[in-house]
Amino acid sequence: MTDAPRTYITTTIPYVNARPHLGFALELVQADVLARHRRRRGDDVRLLTGTDDNSLKNVVAAEAAGVGVQEFVDRNAVAFEGLRAPLSLSFDDFIRTSSDPRHRVGVERLWHRVARAGDLYRKHYEGLYCVGCEQFWAPGDLDGGRCPEHGTPPRPVAEENWFFRLSRYADTLRGLIEDGTLRIEPASRRNEVLSLIDGGLHDFSVSRSRTRARGWGIPVPGDEDQVVYVWWDALGNYVTSLGFGTGDGEFDRWWAGGGRRVHLLGKGVIRFHAVYWPAMLLSAGLPLPTDILVHDYLTVDGRKISKSAGTVVDPADLVARYGTDAVRWWLLRDVPRVGDADFTAESLVRRHDGDLAGGIGNLVNRVVTMVHRYRAGRPPALRGTAPGTVPGVQAVAPVSEWLARAVAESAGRVDAALEAYDFRQAASAVWSVLEEANRCVDATRPWVHARAEKDGDHAAGQRLDEVLGALLASCLVLAELLTPFLPDAAARVTAQCTPVDGVLPAPVPLFPRLADPAAPPGPAG
Repeated sequence: MTDAPRTYITTTIPYVNARPHLGFALELVQADVLARHRRRRGDDVRLLTGTDDNSLKNVVAAEAAGVGVQEFVDRNAVAFEGLRAPLSLSFDDFIRTSSDPRHRVGVERLWHRVARAGDLYRKHYEGLYCVGCEQFWAPGDLDGGRCPEHGTPPRPVAEENWFFRLSRYADTLRGLIEDGTLRIEPASRRNEVLSLIDGGLHDFSVSRSRTRARGWGIPVPGDEDQVVYVWWDALGNYVTSLGFGTGDGEFDRWWAGGGRRVHLLGKGVIRFHAVYWPAMLLSAGLPLPTDILVHDYLTVDGRKISKSAGTVVDPADLVARYGTDAVRWWLLRDVPRVGDADFTAESLVRRHDGDLAGGIGNLVNRVVTMVHRYRAGRPPALRGTAPGTVPGVQAVAPVSEWLARAVAESAGRVDAALEAYDFRQAASAVWSVLEEANRCVDATRPWVHARAEKDGDHAAGQRLDEVLGALLASCLVLAELLTPFLPDAAARVTAQCTPVDGVLPAPVPLFPRLADPAAPPGPAG
């Protein structure tokens, strides 16, 4: 155990009624960037993801497939956990709510604590239920009689359930959000949550009849005819994965013991994470998350990417076709902090070929080629240093102090953008290192110094050494800043720019172009 700052980062856990889609991949990649960035800044980091197995929609999908529910969710959960390699993810834990031994005992303990607080009661209820959302809707919240999220008419349901006294926590929640104790980003989502609270919070049902649930789910403690509502069950994963209910010290370390507790989620589930979940924690006497980051949707032809809408883009298939770097870079470089982003394979290819192949790859190739051409592959700035070590950009000043300053400022901009959870701005800050290095090439024109040196100008040779050293060091800093975003690509850049026995590897294409000029790729998925 270290004294480093602790950061606990979570994604939502998706239903496993079908294979994963690109919308969830966006959240996974964003969480991975935060985790990698903060590890490199010295934080002690834990990154959690997983699957939500205990939903009615999983039962319905299993019945349609003609297989048992456990077999069905087991099969699909493998596809979600299997995104680790294609997307180069670094999650530390993966929880499955139907089979992880940590989960049920933690959900039961949470239920008991809230019950002891007097916040659970049983009553008869009639309402309109959307299986896709796994929630009741008021008639006034429907869009033409249909669920505003899934576009399907909800089903009328009448039964007796357990309810949670959400209304008791409205004022407390409002105060915690307004004073920043519970930080919600971006500000528009914070205002949305405050509007929900000001509109009046009503107690909500936290159980379902065992009959309607088809016997699937965690039984309500002391009431075997009911199962725990899937959102109560699913939200609990953020603490059950830490051993809440088992006495595991990880809960004290990552949740109760301070540090940052960061939830990433899509805008469609903000009510559950920013209202229901904090209220449940308040009732149970547990700390709240510190940060809630809400992203908007990915769309195809303007329609939300979703399994139920039939607009699925499979991230594993996309990676198989275009590569990990292309997929991650599009998700980070093109998706705005606020507003939906429309996905096309053409935009992904353009971004890869423009930024990665034509940008980063081209710069590194130019610099390494010049070092080989003018210095037989021996980096001037590394003369007299220990093998494998690389000086900072400042070590090659004064030839381009402005380059050193620009690179240093870029690092600060990456930090600030990720602190604000603005991934596109952070990726742009990384890109600015490349822009400054290219400006340095254009301004210093190394080939001119090389010709002058060949004609006997020793001062020109010294200037050439300084320029090449500055450019090579900038490429290494670019790789360092790129690592949280594109870990595989960053490793290739570092290897290309790091001498072996004093000599750089021969230049090779780091990002082969994806586009075939004669036949642009069509939509993927």
